[in-house]
Parts: sequence; C-alpha cells; structure tokens
Amino acid sequence: MDDSADPLIVLLPGGYADRHGVTHREVELAPLTGREEELLARSPGRDIAALVTMVLSRCMRRIGAISPVSEEVARHLLIADRQYLLLKLREATLGERVRATILCPWPDCGKKIMINFSVNDVPVTESEEKGPIYTIQLSPEVVASSAQGAESRDITFRLPNGGDQEALSPILAHNEARALNLLLQRCMQRLGSLQHPDEDAISRLSPLARMEIEQRMAAVAPKVELTMESECPECGREYAVPFDLQHFFFTELHTRQDLLYREVHYLAYHYHWSEREIMGMSRQRRRAYIEVLAAEIERLNHAV
Repeated sequence: MDDSADPLIVLLPGGYADRHGVTHREVELAPLTGREEELLARSPGRDIAALVTMVLSRCMRRIGAISPVSEEVARHLLIADRQYLLLKLREATLGERVRATILCPWPDCGKKIMINFSVNDVPVTESEEKGPIYTIQLSPEVVASSAQGAESRDITFRLPNGGDQEALSPILAHNEARALNLLLQRCMQRLGSLQHPDEDAISRLSPLARMEIEQRMAAVAPKVELTMESECPECGREYAVPFDLQHFFFTELHTRQDLLYREVHYLAYHYHWSEREIMGMSRQRRRAYIEVLAAEIERLNHAV
C-alpha cells in the first residue's frame, strides 16, 4: 500500500557536483508521506534549514546516478536548487496551485491580501557555468582599494549551499552582518595567496572588493525568484515582498501528531490496512481514501 505514484522528474537549475567533479542535475522526487509528516510534527523549533535537508533527503529517490540520497548530499545542494526542489516537492505533495494570505507591506494599509499562483509560474534561472569552483580577477580599481593590495586580485570561490544555511542560521538570528561575513569566508577558496582565508582576511576586504565578489557570485548562481510583486486591492498601491517558501511550505504540511494518528486509525479500522501501509501514503492519497470512506458510511447510514 506504499504510495506508488510515479515520481516527479525535474532538472536542477544548478546541479550537485560529486567528489569526482561530475555534476548531477536530474532528480526523481516523490511526495511526502505520513512518515515525513510524523517527523515534522515531532520537530517543533528545529532549525528550518536542517528540516529542508531532512525532508529533501527522504523524498529524493535519486539525483543523477546517486541513490539513495543521503542528508549529506542534500545538505550540499546549492541554495537555489534546494528552493527549486521545495517548490516541486510542494507540487508533488499538494498540487501546483498555491493559495496563501499575506499582509500588504504598506504601513498605513496592512490589510490581508490573497495570493494564488502556480509553482510553475515562479521564475527559475539556470546557471550557465556549473562550477563548482569559480575564479575571477578583481578590477584594478578594486585592488587599489584593498588592504591586501595586488596580491588579493585572484579570487576563487564556491556558491553557498544548505550546509552554510544550517551552520549560520543561529548567528543570522542575532548578528546578520557577522553571518554574511562568515558566509563569504566559508565560500572563499582562495584570496590572492591565501588558501581558505579566515574571517579576519574577509573583514579586511574593501567594500568595493566585497561588492565585486558578491556581484560575481550572484551572476553565476542559479536563481529562484521568490519575491511577490502585485498591487494591493485594498489601497491600490504596488508592493514587492519576499515569499518565505520554507516557512510557508512547512506550515502547509504541518499536521498535528494526534490528527495524523487518528487518520491512520480511521483507515486501519475500516480497511484493515497496517500502520506501515497507511503511513507510506502521501497526504493526498490518504485523505482521498478518508473522503471516499466517509461518503460511503454516510450513504449507508441514510440507507438504514
């Protein structure tokens, strides 16, 4: 009775580079089942980046030739690839249409706004250069402004991944500037003659040097555009607000543990299926059976 729906096949906008330098992009993605819902229900307050890692590792049947997919692999996926997989996982689990309520960001309005869109309408930009390591030369103007001088002109970096999110989220909560500094330090492979420069070396970069490096990182990275732009129907003004995909997705998927167990009991009691079989179903399939069963019981009650 495990959910046997065909997996969703997707191509990562970036890709996962294995230890041999091979980049894998094709992913088989299965919908969440009751087992993942149970884990989410048991994980209140857990770091959301770690939850993304856990959920993706359990729902990716393979990535390229890699199967099974470990948490370590899911953790080292690029941030945009993780965002894209969450979008597609939402589609596989709950369908492609997203309906949500946000607040108008204008201070003198703040009214509730209903948004309705398809995950397939979210703009996704594939990276042209697959890396995983990128090398640039800072401009002469930037080098002249750097405390390290000409020796810091050659820069080698990688792109941020889920492991960076997990490591830095506790710091980000209370010191955003230091978290951003540490993120750049974690991604920097070489700064001039320095291999894996420390936080102090990153701190000594001039603002112009940082800007040039960050612009280059943004240029080569894949992108999932998660800023919602529209017009408030209440005040008539345009707005642009970031759509917190991770928080929204896990809020949608959250099922109280007692409700999940009641659903399992309901199906087990009437169909005599095992807990293992029912927990292996996706939420949509589980609740489809519950609706059919409830309708049949209602029909039988009225026939008496």
